[in-house]
Amino acid sequence: MLGIWETNMNFSQWSRRLVKTLAVVLALALPTALAISSADARVGGGFSSGSRGSRTFSAPPSTSTAPGSTSQFNRTFTQPGAGMNSAASAPARGGLFGRGGGFLGGLAAGFLGAGLLGMLFGGGLFGGLGGLSSILGLIIQIVLVVFVVRLAMSWWQRRNAPQAAYAGADAGAGPGPQTSYRSGLGGGFGFGANNAPLEIKPDDYEAFERLLSDIQAAWSNEDVAKLHTLATPEMVSYLEKDLTENRARNVVNKTSNVKLLQGDLAEAWREGETDYATVAMRFALTDKTVDRNTGAIVTGSEQPGEITEVWTFARRPGSAWELSAIQQTN
Repeated sequence: MLGIWETNMNFSQWSRRLVKTLAVVLALALPTALAISSADARVGGGFSSGSRGSRTFSAPPSTSTAPGSTSQFNRTFTQPGAGMNSAASAPARGGLFGRGGGFLGGLAAGFLGAGLLGMLFGGGLFGGLGGLSSILGLIIQIVLVVFVVRLAMSWWQRRNAPQAAYAGADAGAGPGPQTSYRSGLGGGFGFGANNAPLEIKPDDYEAFERLLSDIQAAWSNEDVAKLHTLATPEMVSYLEKDLTENRARNVVNKTSNVKLLQGDLAEAWREGETDYATVAMRFALTDKTVDRNTGAIVTGSEQPGEITEVWTFARRPGSAWELSAIQQTN
């Protein structure tokens, strides 16, 4: 009888350790899986990438096309400086865990540290579990591990961002929403007000719409040379990195049937000799990722969908507009 009890106990301990191991593996793999799936998409991979000069860390004004907020940049060469928004450029408190809040970051670090100590002293990451309360504790610790790992990945990505290839000149007029009225020009762009810091003309709106289609086409054709004529060196570096990752996974992303449905000017300004224009665009496109060898659809579909993004264009003297940034909307 004693042998049976020992066998059951050993099996119970083995099962518990297996569950713990699977929980840790899933917690660590989840952020990576999310990153891979989000990178498998249209131009920009669903990230907020690029630079908006001195306004990189200032949110663009909302418009009727994008009435909500925009997400902060996941990838940018620009570093916070004296000319940036003071709140955005202030260092995060608490180091790695500062963005989650001092108390919450410390709590997460405490749980993770306790788990690591448990592993070191033979109790396992979730040692001593048993009963309903311990199951709830296990769930809470899994959530905390996922949270901490995602914070660490985000911090590491920001820390390893390359330095700026070129810096913007002195800031021009201050930010602020610009009034607009519907015109029907260029498939849905509205005109900016005449008193805007930088006047955006009908030809500019047509250039923005043309860039939307041309960049999607060059991306689908994996034509990096063409992308260099349509976007800034910083944006091309991100797009080329995404294309390289697609090739490593033996897939290619195809976007087609691009059509601008609505667009609004959020703001336009000049910094030194560089003009900037940030526009919100709602457009339709067919977005699918296919296997390079078989052509089978891996993600996406043949059915068109609608996307709303905020694009920033830059123009230097004697040059055409180039894509400088893409931001996702919330």
